[in-house]
This record gives sequence, C-alpha cells and structure tokens, in this order.
Amino acid sequence: MSRPLEPIALAWRVALGFSFFVLFVATWSIATLGGFVSKTFLADPITMVQDGWTLLTRFGFVADIAITISRVLGGFLIASIIAVPIGILMGAYKPVEAFFEPFVSFARYLPASAFIPLLILWAGIGETQKLLVIFIGSVFQIILMVAVSVGSTRRDLVEAAYTLGARDRGVVQRVLIPASAPDIAEILRLVLGWAWTYVIVAELIGSSSGIGHMIIDSQALLATGQMIFGIIVIGLIGLVSDFLFKMVNKKFFRWRLT
Repeated sequence: MSRPLEPIALAWRVALGFSFFVLFVATWSIATLGGFVSKTFLADPITMVQDGWTLLTRFGFVADIAITISRVLGGFLIASIIAVPIGILMGAYKPVEAFFEPFVSFARYLPASAFIPLLILWAGIGETQKLLVIFIGSVFQIILMVAVSVGSTRRDLVEAAYTLGARDRGVVQRVLIPASAPDIAEILRLVLGWAWTYVIVAELIGSSSGIGHMIIDSQALLATGQMIFGIIVIGLIGLVSDFLFKMVNKKFFRWRLT
C-alpha cells in the first residue's frame, strides 16, 4: 500500500486504470449474459458492440459524432475567449472583482438546461441554440475559477516584481498570468468535461442530429445497446480530450509553481 500523496510509476498507473475497466465490463457481462438483468433494460456488451457497429456502418453515426464535437468545441471556445480575460481582470483588480462577482456567483448556479425552452424561443432549434447552451453552462464557471486562481498568486512574487521596478501592467503580464497559466489550463480541462453534459442535454430536445439525438431516438425503440454505445462514445472522446489536455499542460507549463 502506498503512502498518502506518494507518486506511482506510469506503468503501474496504467495497469490499475485498465483493471477497473476490465472489472466493470466483467460485472456488466455477468449481470446481462447471466440473465440477472433483462436485456430490455440493459443490453449486454456483445449486443452493444453489434449495435454500435451497425450505427457506424449503416446509419452514419460518424457524422453525428462529428457534429456533436463541433458543437462542444464551438460553444466552449466562445466561452473561454470571453471568460478567461474577465477572470484574469477579476483576480488581478479588486474593483473589477467587486463589479462582476455578485452577478457571476449568481449566474453560475443557474442550470444551463433550464434555459433551453427560452433559447429555443429566441434562437430556434438550430446550431445557435446548442452553442448558447454550452456557452451559458461554461462561461460563468470559467470566470469565477480563473479569478480565484489569479487572485491566489503568491504575494511574495508580486512584491518582488514591484521591488524590481515592474508596473501594474507588467505584474499582470509577467507574474500573475504566467503563475496562473497552468491552473487556468487545468480549469479549462475540467469545464470542457462539463460542456459535454450541456451539449447532450441540448441535443435531447429539439435536435435532428448529434449523439444526443441518436440516444433519444434509440430510447423510443428500446434499443439499449445503441444508447449505451452512444454514452460510451462520449466517454471515450472525453478520455482522449482529457489526455490531450494533460499532455499540452505538461509540455507548455513547465514552470508550474509548487
């Protein structure tokens, strides 16, 4: 048994992570193939793979996947471009924080899914509505988390910069932003995961394409294998994007302060 916070070798980490998936699939197989759970309510892994292959080869599910990914990235990028600068300004300047924080703290508790009926009324059921759902669900979270990260920068670094003759703008550009950049990238990685939940909810209502649309259509047919396959695809895409984010963070933010 390792000690608290003690790192482990990469190979051991991969083996442990993979073993959980093996255990999960084994439990799922026993429950379904063993007859403990009706296939009407939960398809077995073999049926799920067969249904997934049919979706990919006969029903153009690859196009649905691409559409959903484009929606997530579009809404998330718009939210990030707006939220990160505001968050940095809030963390760096207390008057800006005092101006924005009450509204941002209020807005971040509003569920993005609650806006869907209004957004359909305002923007219809096209792409704009999907992007707005993701934007609303992401932007306020990013603003507040970035502001907290920037505001938590070590004070001795700021004082040292002033001692060396830096001005206010230089402190923000050369101390606060570099010190917070790794945490900001980590924040974006986490919020990207939340953005996936928002897009699926948006696609479940008033959509004619995307992974969420396929899942709701499969529900009407009681095709649990297809539903599970769609959910697994979302998880796999999220896992890949999470891994890529970690690689980028490790490569570009080597100065992470401890």
